[in-house]
Amino acid sequence: MPLSGSGETSAAQPLPMSFPLPAAAPPTARRTRARAVAADPDEETPAEETRTRETPVGDRQLVFFGAETAEPSVADLAGLLAGPGEVHRMGGTARLSVVVDAGWRVHVLVAELAQRGVRATWTPTEDQRYAVRTAYTRAIVPLAAAWLRGPTQQPPAGFQLDGRRLRLWLAAAGVVDPPEILLHLGGVDPGRWSVVGAALIAAGLVGELVEPGAGGPAYRISGRRRVLRLAELVGEPPPAAPPGAWPVRD
Repeated sequence: MPLSGSGETSAAQPLPMSFPLPAAAPPTARRTRARAVAADPDEETPAEETRTRETPVGDRQLVFFGAETAEPSVADLAGLLAGPGEVHRMGGTARLSVVVDAGWRVHVLVAELAQRGVRATWTPTEDQRYAVRTAYTRAIVPLAAAWLRGPTQQPPAGFQLDGRRLRLWLAAAGVVDPPEILLHLGGVDPGRWSVVGAALIAAGLVGELVEPGAGGPAYRISGRRRVLRLAELVGEPPPAAPPGAWPVRD
């Protein structure tokens, strides 16, 4: 069903039922903000553990830079643009869209976007996937301004990835295939991929670039420490994620 320019469907459309509707999430403990900790991105030794310093909240531990250490914001949507997400401008507004391969991803993304005050709709694609699109809104204009160079989409200088951005990227295009995780990319420009790869390194996640002909473009995160690091950063699995689709903390 096509979407109008406002991001609304012509009729109310339920979320795809290839995965059941998630139950309402219980109230979570109050989040606390944490300051960044410097890290050596190439180190994968016990020193890496110092980058995952934890702050107790209730009966759980929250990781610095993790998805649970700060309130969601529209800026987190840059995580979708690190992957296959695309942003488009129209006048004084902008819209973000991403195509996903499973109904559970639609559930997760619509819920994550709603947490950030951004309304989203979805439509099936001809190749049996789902296109998730936000409405055109002024809230996304800063993202569009940072990422668009004319018709070309590129990460801005100094682009960084934290737990909240990684959580959205994983929800849209992450594939858990133990003992590794693939984070699929968008676009066709290796320069765009290299900037994202540098941001992964800065987050303590050294990834191997998988070329398009070999099942990419994607970054492969492998090794127990790095996979655990990613699991700590992205936080608990969303209610809609099926078993095995989300990395878990040991």
